[in-house]
Amino acid sequence: MANKLEVFDPPMCCSTGICGPSPDPVLPRFASDLHWLESQGVKVERYNLAQEPQAFAASETVKAFLVEYGNDCLPLILANGSVVSRGSYPTRKELASFAGLQEEAPALYTAAVAELVAIGASIASNCEPCFKHHFDQARKLGVSVEDMARAVETAQAGRESSARSVLELANRLLKRDAPKASPVMESSCCSPATSVASRSNCCG
Repeated sequence: MANKLEVFDPPMCCSTGICGPSPDPVLPRFASDLHWLESQGVKVERYNLAQEPQAFAASETVKAFLVEYGNDCLPLILANGSVVSRGSYPTRKELASFAGLQEEAPALYTAAVAELVAIGASIASNCEPCFKHHFDQARKLGVSVEDMARAVETAQAGRESSARSVLELANRLLKRDAPKASPVMESSCCSPATSVASRSNCCG
């Protein structure tokens, strides 16, 4: 396992190269991958030719590659002093391989997934303000109406299943069959059999 990784960058405006008006989209990804390597216990050192030429001059390996290939060999990646990549920025999978690490599995629990879970929880808890809030947040994150509908259906199915289970338990312990709808419920103001005009007085 490589416990030290050195990155020798071509001339850039800053240590990461991501602050200019049109940075290479690969650079933010690479910077994130280096942070991940550090979190795994690998020591990472990064040098920019425009700002730290002394680091290039201090390495015989780097000097030899610059003499043979010129700046085209940059970025140059060394693992424990040996060149493992040149001329392009490696992927996280490649960096993990250089360091002898297992690449982490991609995270499935994204902000969008979190909002779908919250939408389901809103349905399960009958919380209208919660649902409205998480519906708006999910839309801002680009979650489709179809995916939100699936979250609602899943939560509703779980709630109905749970209600059935507790009723079955109650009936089993009480040693009785499932009761029929009571006359009181059938004639209540919110019953489907009640006219709309009558229901409006008590159900809003």
